[in-house]
Amino acid sequence: MPTDPRGLRDDAPLLDAWLRFLEEAPTPFTIPGHKHRLDLVGDVVAGDVPLYAGLDTMGLARGVLAEAEARAARAWGADRARFSVGGSTHGNQAVALALGRPGDRVVVSRTLHRSMLLGLVLAGLEPVWVRPRVDPHHGLPVGVHPDDVATALAAAPDAVAVVVGEPSYVGTVGDVGALAAVAHAHGGGRGIPLVVDAAWGAHLGFHPALPPHAIALGADAVVTSAHKMLPAVSQGALVLARGDRIDPARLEAGVEATATTSPHGGILASIDAARALLERDGEALLGEVVEAVAGARRRLAAVEGLTLLDGPGVDPTRLVLLLAGTGADGTAVEADLVTAGMPVEMADRDTLVAVVTLADRDADLRTLTERLVASVERHRGRPRATAGAGVWAVDPVTAMSPRAAFFAPRERVATRDAVGRVSAELVAPYPPGIPVLAPGERVTAAALDALAAARAAGSRIAYAADPTLAHLDVVAGDAGA
Repeated sequence: MPTDPRGLRDDAPLLDAWLRFLEEAPTPFTIPGHKHRLDLVGDVVAGDVPLYAGLDTMGLARGVLAEAEARAARAWGADRARFSVGGSTHGNQAVALALGRPGDRVVVSRTLHRSMLLGLVLAGLEPVWVRPRVDPHHGLPVGVHPDDVATALAAAPDAVAVVVGEPSYVGTVGDVGALAAVAHAHGGGRGIPLVVDAAWGAHLGFHPALPPHAIALGADAVVTSAHKMLPAVSQGALVLARGDRIDPARLEAGVEATATTSPHGGILASIDAARALLERDGEALLGEVVEAVAGARRRLAAVEGLTLLDGPGVDPTRLVLLLAGTGADGTAVEADLVTAGMPVEMADRDTLVAVVTLADRDADLRTLTERLVASVERHRGRPRATAGAGVWAVDPVTAMSPRAAFFAPRERVATRDAVGRVSAELVAPYPPGIPVLAPGERVTAAALDALAAARAAGSRIAYAADPTLAHLDVVAGDAGA
């Protein structure tokens, strides 16, 4: 029988409802079809309690979801919170539907995940792209600069929103407060909303060593993944909003339009439990993590040629290794770690990213550090230059709206013949899933070179119809430029 080992259920109504269902073991004549029988397909269905006729009545008479969401809103200082069992993907697309009408323009950071870009397709919004600035020493993004957003808004005075991704996949943190100020000053009056895809930032703001969370810095809406940096079940995420620069009714409609009507109660309960834990014990747990990562960084910094992403503009819980100076190949180091039972979030030739959360222990970080050092030494070679800005530096060339390109007739052509054509598909190295080509953009030699370099460095090319990059899908009938 599941238990509540940290005594959170009194402050987590969804967790309490989930535990209560399992304790009472009813005989339901509702879905799900497995009816909680583990003798049919095994433990894979254990704990699968629905929201409807599970955590609550079919008519939601107990109000446990609404109460849990209200507590989450208070925890983050928001006016509204919605839970998602579809990850930040669902949240991003719900927000996109709330921002404007088809044909409206939005200023969009090129660091955004594919889910928001496909949200633009769903909503019919047209992006005005802003690239992140890139540190020339390590070739990784350091955030979208407020001046660049201001320049984009001056060129697109009719823009209805600014959408950025903070923190980045590698843990760099930009100036969200300044971005909010630029958005709110645009066009006079109340300005326009700042939306932050903070999928990797659910823990921010809950320890003094961490940057504040985006709502506290003035963002109007934040989408964040409880399952990434908090101890929630996969796909658990939140949409947080404040004020009325984004119409609350439109946001509610966007959430409902893109949500499943059969939400997994266990995911919802885990979001609620993670919020309760973060409020009660988050500062202490995160403090231990910050200290453990600092120790790991100190030990790794002693390795000749190895560089650690560090400093005031970096999430102190993120462990990012830059391997070019050691000559070691990150994919070989990753293979050693997988063999040792310690897979990491991301690795390519020059970079390795280990995600550390409040669930990690100092002893585990020490073991990871020892194995990293041993693997780097095993694969040490001639130091090389970093690959440079790569996919982060590609300038998108918009030829038509993402929605028009997505629905246009398409044809598949050899990649060498695609330059100048309009892409009908989204193509991105994964992780992190940041697009190099999006629907509606001209295929450029620079984009193809960046994709080829990422693939050669060990990244998987995701979302493309042909992941080998031998062919690309382009808009039919477009002869190119």
